[in-house]
Amino acid sequence: MVARRQGQPPRLLRLHPRLPRLRHRPPGHPRRRRRPRGPGARTPPARRGGPALRRARTARAGPRPGGRPPVSAAQRPLAVVYDHGSASAGELAVGLAASAPLVFLVRASEHSARTEQVLRQSGRTLRLTEDPEADARALARLRPRALLTFAESELRATAELAARLSLPFHTPHTAAALTDKAEQRALLRRAGLDRVRSHRVHDAAGWAAALDALGLPVVVKPPRGQGSRAVHKVTTHGQAAALAKELLPDADGWVVEEHLEGRPGLPHGDYVSVETASTPAGTVPLAVTGKHPLVPPFRETGQFWPAALSAAEEREVCDLAVAAVRALGVTTGLCHTEIKLTPAGPRLIEVNGRLGGHLNELARRACGVDLVGWAGRLALGEELPGPLPPPRAVHFQYNSLAPVAPCTLTAVHGARAARAVDGVTGHRPYVRPGGRLPGGTGTAHLDLLWGTAADHDAMVRTLETALSRLSHEFTFDDGTVHTVHPRLTPPHPDLLCGRPPHGGPRAPEPARPPGSRGTAPSTAG
Repeated sequence: MVARRQGQPPRLLRLHPRLPRLRHRPPGHPRRRRRPRGPGARTPPARRGGPALRRARTARAGPRPGGRPPVSAAQRPLAVVYDHGSASAGELAVGLAASAPLVFLVRASEHSARTEQVLRQSGRTLRLTEDPEADARALARLRPRALLTFAESELRATAELAARLSLPFHTPHTAAALTDKAEQRALLRRAGLDRVRSHRVHDAAGWAAALDALGLPVVVKPPRGQGSRAVHKVTTHGQAAALAKELLPDADGWVVEEHLEGRPGLPHGDYVSVETASTPAGTVPLAVTGKHPLVPPFRETGQFWPAALSAAEEREVCDLAVAAVRALGVTTGLCHTEIKLTPAGPRLIEVNGRLGGHLNELARRACGVDLVGWAGRLALGEELPGPLPPPRAVHFQYNSLAPVAPCTLTAVHGARAARAVDGVTGHRPYVRPGGRLPGGTGTAHLDLLWGTAADHDAMVRTLETALSRLSHEFTFDDGTVHTVHPRLTPPHPDLLCGRPPHGGPRAPEPARPPGSRGTAPSTAG
């Protein structure tokens, strides 16, 4: 007898394993045939269809409850390796929102901490580590359609991720050429596009040999970097000796190259930039950007569309930029190529494998095109709608520079008066009063002032009027207070130039981050 709980109904038991189980069969349901066994039994016919047909039936029926739904190509995300670069978090959110679902790959940094909330509102974020293989595995689980970056410091890491996941981007070899100034010069020279003599030096002996071969003046810069950070113009042997003592020895080395003397072009700068778009079918120029005069040694103050060039000069610089991009092996994405205008013709300064700084804002105002969105379309393998429409007026930007000596911004005067100038349409501060400025000769921007003029002469008049009303007050580490008015053309204030003010010591450069990765001083260039 089997014991049971009180109130529990009796149940049938299998008293012996050989007794058949009781099965409920509805009335009229056919009895299941037993498979014949033993010698001589016929083999039943095979099921029709097989695994392929069963998989097709399952696909038509949809996923099983709790199973993983199939992902279409349109649902796969666009991955963006994000850091301080040529497009802000807000510009990425606006420009890429319609392209695909977004995944932002970010590193632990002060800049990413400030912008992560904006990124999370636009898509998913994934934390990058210093282990490329682990990063690739984590990203592969998200099945991205494409990968891109707008940060110079992340070009090599993005190329390595793309290679591991077989996604279109610069190859690791191309990314190395785009970010190493010495290697880039060598490749362009072999392609017959560059005649600038340069040397990579690691010690005092190499320094002396480079100066003997090149003479003075020379330009000294790190092999990796942006925004003219740690770039020096050496004009005397005394300056060369002091700089060598400060910089050398260095395992990464420094690039020493001949100085390109620009042609006279005031009130405009003696260089331009060319934006290009590349696909496997080829490279086409998008726009030529004019530049304002540099503040010594090579600090950038802004740009404008269209450039003040003749049609023949514009074709010449476009052809040079397209040839340079091809020579470096670029087959996808946007590139930003800087070209010096010399008395002997255009000469290459450098090619950058991403969108130029502040150019998205300029393109949106000048012709209604979002270049961040275009970069996303190129990454996804889509065709661009066509060339950029020519602007009907001159659209300009101007950036006030921070002093080369460490200081604190204590006040900004005249911003409202500058905005009131006819033709000025906006002014945005990047540094608030009380903000600490580290100093250095890199292009560190305090603000962005923008507007529109009927022609280039009207642009110059508008900027000169607006800048005469704008000033910044700084308190330096020795306790002195100085007020600086930005200028469009030389002479520029000594406090903004990379030369010793009043005979004092040269302003120190911020330390080069390990592996040349870190926050750039500006988005220019």
